Formats: sequence, C-alpha cells, structure tokens
Amino acid sequence: MTSEVDLAGALSLEPLTVGVILAMTAVTVLTKVGGIWLVRHVELSERLEAGLSVLPGAIVIAVLGPDLAAGGPAEWGAAWLVLLVMWRTENILLALIAGVVGVVTFRSVL
Repeated sequence: MTSEVDLAGALSLEPLTVGVILAMTAVTVLTKVGGIWLVRHVELSERLEAGLSVLPGAIVIAVLGPDLAAGGPAEWGAAWLVLLVMWRTENILLALIAGVVGVVTFRSVL
C-alpha cells in the first residue's frame, strides 16, 4: 500500500496568503528604511547613541533569557560557552553560532 503525495497541491498558495506575506514584507522594509532615514535626519545625543548600540544584545537577552532561565544543564553549558567565546573573540555572531552548536552538542551528550 503506497501513498501518493500531490506536490502541486502541497506547494500551491492561495492569493490571500500571498497578499498577506507581501504586505508583511512591505511593512518590514518600510519600517527598516524609515528607521534608517529617521536616524540620518535627526541629531542623536550621546546617550541615545549608546542606547542604540546595545539594543541588539538586549533583544537577544530578552528573547533567549526565559529559555535559559527554564533550561537545564545543556542550556546553561551553552550559555557559558557563549560568554567564553564572546569574551575571547568579541564577535557576537561567532558567539551565537557557538551557543547553537553548544546546546545541540550538550543536549545530545547530557
């Protein structure tokens, strides 16, 4: 007994779905472009510049913090790995990659 998969049917999108995706894309692009335009045309104080420079890290902590607080040894081990890589390299992308690889590795070992 074999089951057949209708790939054409599985890949078809309804016009409403495509419209919503395009609308979300447009809003995202307009928000980013508008923010860049606004920052270029407004004089920023040193305090505001300092706040904007730490915003990406604060967002990462806000998104990942609850998972870490509820996590087990694998998540805490990966968090320590992220801190170590960030301290040694000062490269946030490399630290985040190390964290993802670390949590996957620790979960498979622990």
